[in-house]
Amino acid sequence: MKLMILSLCFLVACPKASPPETPDEQESPAVAEVPEEAGVDSNLIIGQQFWTWYAEENFQAIFDNSAPAVQQALTVEAWQGLSQQITGAFGAEVEVLGEEVTPHQDLFIYARTSKFETNHLLSTFVFSPDGLLQGAQFVPAPVIAESRFLDYETKTDIIIPFTGEWTVYWGGRTVEQNYHAAYSDQRFALDIVIEIDGKTYETDGVSNEDYYAFGQPISAPGSGRVVSMANDIPDSVPGVLGSPTPLGNHVIIDHGNGEFSFLAHFKQGSVTVAVGDEVTAGQPIAECGNSGNTSEPHLHYHLQTTEIYSEGEGLPIQFQNYTSNGEAVERGELEQRQVISP
Repeated sequence: MKLMILSLCFLVACPKASPPETPDEQESPAVAEVPEEAGVDSNLIIGQQFWTWYAEENFQAIFDNSAPAVQQALTVEAWQGLSQQITGAFGAEVEVLGEEVTPHQDLFIYARTSKFETNHLLSTFVFSPDGLLQGAQFVPAPVIAESRFLDYETKTDIIIPFTGEWTVYWGGRTVEQNYHAAYSDQRFALDIVIEIDGKTYETDGVSNEDYYAFGQPISAPGSGRVVSMANDIPDSVPGVLGSPTPLGNHVIIDHGNGEFSFLAHFKQGSVTVAVGDEVTAGQPIAECGNSGNTSEPHLHYHLQTTEIYSEGEGLPIQFQNYTSNGEAVERGELEQRQVISP
């Protein structure tokens, strides 16, 4: 349930997960000449340029267009060694399966999924608006989990479990849209944040209180009985992962029809229901927090077939009567980057 994409496999340099470091002002070569055709995503072009430099072993160009902190960690020689490791493990790129650019805070994340000779590889380049590389990642590409429930229709009347406008950070049915899709129990899970002007925090993102979602009320998405909860786990420092309790403070609701709602990462001490309580849809149950395995305050929500974490099978969630990107939706599933409200 981590929110950030910057988990590492090979040695790479990355900014703090939150907030990102601001590179020193310096003159640097232009990353790419962006075509003037309408509809061209200039940030996609920048990401593709970093990949091209890497593929052509033009590590000097990558170094010249990297932030100072990245230059300290990854010299030209280090890039050469990294490339040799990846080639030794994966071979050569055979086919590009997909690529996209996703904004996050003050950064852009270019992700390229490719078929290599021995495996699939997910290559990620993270850069700032000025075109300076802030981090990189090379990991085996996640494989979408098989599911018996692709055509499943949610039985419970599920509603949006908060007020105001929130943004779906991870959501959808593909691993590109939603890293949860690689795990059978969280196959259709959602991570949802509050964004204002493209950022999830107001000033520097150092404290939980700086995040718009922190402390916001969360309600039951559907009626049922509480079968599990936790309320005393401290909230983590933003950007620090590795909690031994992945869900953190949470509430699990048995809807009585083979569907179990998992809502996680609540603020310490904010849960207002207990095991055995009957709840109704829209009833306040907790406040959004940053407990468990999470890089910043957000709501994690998924529906599965059992009440035991990591042992059930994920179920699609069709919400009822909500607004998505300003349009009314009677019934539907949420996807990445949608701005939603009740």
